[in-house]
Amino acid sequence: MNDFESDFKRNFRIGFIGFGLIGGSIARALKKINPDYHLIAYDYHKNKTSTDLQAALNDQVLNQVTTSLTEGFPDCNLVFLCAPVLSNIEYLKQLKPLLNPDCILTDVGSVKMNIHETVMELELEAQFVGGHPMTGSEKTGYINSYALLLENAYYILTPTSKTPDYMTQTLYQLVKKMGSLPILLEAEEHDKITAAISHVPHIIAAQLVNLVKDSDDEAEKMRALAAGGFKDITRIASSSPIMWQNICLTNRKEIKECLDRYIASLQIASEALLQNDGDFLYQMFDTAGEYRSAIPNKSIGLMKKLFEVYLDIVDEAGAIATIATLLASNQISIKNIGVIHNREFEEGVLKIEFYEEVAEQKAITLLGRYNYRIYERN
Repeated sequence: MNDFESDFKRNFRIGFIGFGLIGGSIARALKKINPDYHLIAYDYHKNKTSTDLQAALNDQVLNQVTTSLTEGFPDCNLVFLCAPVLSNIEYLKQLKPLLNPDCILTDVGSVKMNIHETVMELELEAQFVGGHPMTGSEKTGYINSYALLLENAYYILTPTSKTPDYMTQTLYQLVKKMGSLPILLEAEEHDKITAAISHVPHIIAAQLVNLVKDSDDEAEKMRALAAGGFKDITRIASSSPIMWQNICLTNRKEIKECLDRYIASLQIASEALLQNDGDFLYQMFDTAGEYRSAIPNKSIGLMKKLFEVYLDIVDEAGAIATIATLLASNQISIKNIGVIHNREFEEGVLKIEFYEEVAEQKAITLLGRYNYRIYERN
């Protein structure tokens, strides 16, 4: 065991540049692993500590906040770049003359090739391990962060050809301790995958919402009736616009290639409608349904898994309160609860969302004992 790994087990010093949902969740998870880790965050606000960073200090998630990268960061064993992807590149240039050569430098961006290219240009390859926790939420900011956001989520690591094995393994093991599932990939392969399963779906969701908005009438009947399945499938359109602008600008090639193939597939579907081709339409839905059913449910994946159930209840006063009380009395926390008015694509009139899978399964067992008819989300 070298000195670095020994320090890792004792008094690890970890820096954060950018401290929103992901940075805050990583920090919370690290403090759960070892409360003695010294966590420091950079605040680009020069005159007053940001609300998020002050809240993290109050929560004792952070030990220190600094407005200068020269303070604290040269002593770090590990630095997380958690700002938007284009900002991370600029911070790399500022960090280069400051960091100890034994400090692991990593990021959490969902595009990897662009930062790897900058790392190569700056000759930081010998201490860089690209990172991408494949989890998140349409909500942003430290206030919405929590340690369990990382649990059972795939966490991609993209070391360079010059990254020492002990640095890769140190971060790999730290990711495992946070409850995530680390996977090693090449940066280019990572960007192809995320373009298909995350970046293009976000563009589709955003433009679908915009299509409905532009097609609606003055009475906004479309908006009113979109409260059911449409709002669920376009949930990701509520994500941070600056983050997704950055992602699109930095993964343009892979996104455009995938988006062009998707547009071509829509043209084929449109032609099938024109030709009244029932066989093609059936096959399109059947093939998609089979493939989607084969996608595993156990890990969080890139877009956060929802833990929710639907159930039928009698339309009478106090029905929802009865269920909420039943769950609360059995220490089952509810994230959200509400009546579904548009049930075209959902079963059950009441939708209950939970923070974690354990709570969801306990609720299903408990409500089943009281003869509620329950439908699980697939």
